[in-house]
Amino acid sequence: MEQSKRKTRRIRIGGVEVGGDAPIVVQSMCATRTMDVDKTVAQAHQLARAGAGIVRIALDNEKEVPALKEIRAQTPGITLSVDLQENYRIAGKVAPHVDKIRYNPGHLHHIEKARTIPQKVKGLVEIARDNDIAIRIGVNCGSVAPTFLEKYPGDQLSAIVESAAYHCELMEEFGFERFVVSLKDSDPAKVMDANRRFTARRPDVPLHLGVTEAGLPPDGIIKTRIAFEKLLAQSIGDTIRVSLTLPNDRKHEEVTVGHAIIEDVKAGRFISVPDFGTGMNIISCPSCSRVENEKFVELAQYVKEVTGYAKQYKITIAVMGCRVNGPGETDDADLGLWCGPTTVNLKKKNRKIGNFKYDEVLPRLRVEVDRLIAERTGAN
Repeated sequence: MEQSKRKTRRIRIGGVEVGGDAPIVVQSMCATRTMDVDKTVAQAHQLARAGAGIVRIALDNEKEVPALKEIRAQTPGITLSVDLQENYRIAGKVAPHVDKIRYNPGHLHHIEKARTIPQKVKGLVEIARDNDIAIRIGVNCGSVAPTFLEKYPGDQLSAIVESAAYHCELMEEFGFERFVVSLKDSDPAKVMDANRRFTARRPDVPLHLGVTEAGLPPDGIIKTRIAFEKLLAQSIGDTIRVSLTLPNDRKHEEVTVGHAIIEDVKAGRFISVPDFGTGMNIISCPSCSRVENEKFVELAQYVKEVTGYAKQYKITIAVMGCRVNGPGETDDADLGLWCGPTTVNLKKKNRKIGNFKYDEVLPRLRVEVDRLIAERTGAN
C-alpha cells in the first residue's frame, strides 16, 4: 500500500525502508525462547516466508546475547529487531547483531536511578549510531513512565502521547533521526486516538501500529482491524504488527492477517462490526519469548470457553503471559490472570486474589465472574 496523503521521513531498518513513500511493512515477533536457537531461527524464517519484513526477538538479560549472535548468523537475509524489555543496559551487547532496538520509555526509570532519562537515551542513541541501526520508541498503556502519569493524572492518553513526543525531542537533540514510534493499547479506540493525536503533533515521525494484547482469533483480528482500517485509511501507519495469541506453529498468521488488512484498506474493503465490544472482552498478549510457561496460550483459550456463558456482560478479563506485561497490564481489567512458570496470579483490578496452579485457576475465575455479575445485576 502506497502512502498518498501523509508522508513521514523515510528511514532504513536493515534491508527494509519504513516511512515516506515506502510500502507499509508488516512485522511479527518470535514466540520461541531466545535461548533455543534452532527453534527461534526456524520461526524467524517461518515469519519471513509469510511476508514479515521485520522479525522481532526479545532479550531479557546478557546471558541470551550469545544465542542472539548465533541466530543472527543463521538469518542473514532477515531484518532483525530486538526488544530490550526492562534492561536497556544490554543495548551495547545486542546492537552488533540486529538492525533495530526497541526500548520502552516507561522502563528506563527502573535501572541506574542516578542517571537521568536524557543520559540514558543519549547512550542508546550513541549505540545505535555506532552500530548503524534504527530505534523504536515503544510506549505501552500498561507501562507509561511515572513522570508523565503524574503530570497528566487521570489522562493516560495524554501521558502516552506526551511521553512519545518527549523522547522524539531527545532523539533529535542528540542528532538522531533514524527512529520510529509506537503508541499501543489493548483498546482499539484508544489506539486510534493516541496515534491521531501524535500524528497531529509530529506528522514527520514514522509510526509503528499495534493493538497490544489483541487476544485470540477471531476477536483479536476484529479488534486490530477496527484500529488499523481507520488509521491506514488516513495514511497513519508505516509499519504494523498484529498481536495475536497463537501457538508457535501458527505464529505466521499474524503476518498474513496484517497483509490482508493492508490489501483490504487499499481496495476500500472495510469490516463493520457495530456491536463489537459491548459484551465480554478477553485481552490476551501475543505469545512471545517472554512467556514463562507454554500453557499460557492454552489457558487463554480455556478462559474464553469457561466464560462463554457470560459473553453478554461487559466484563474485561486480561490474560498475560509474563512478568513484563502481567503486573501492570492487568490492573485496569475487571479480572486479570498473569502467568508465571508454575502458577497463575489472579487479580481483581489491581488487587491480588491469590496464586493458583494452572489446572486450578479456571474454577476460581468462574467464581469471580459470577460475583461480578451478581454485583452488577444485584442478584444473589
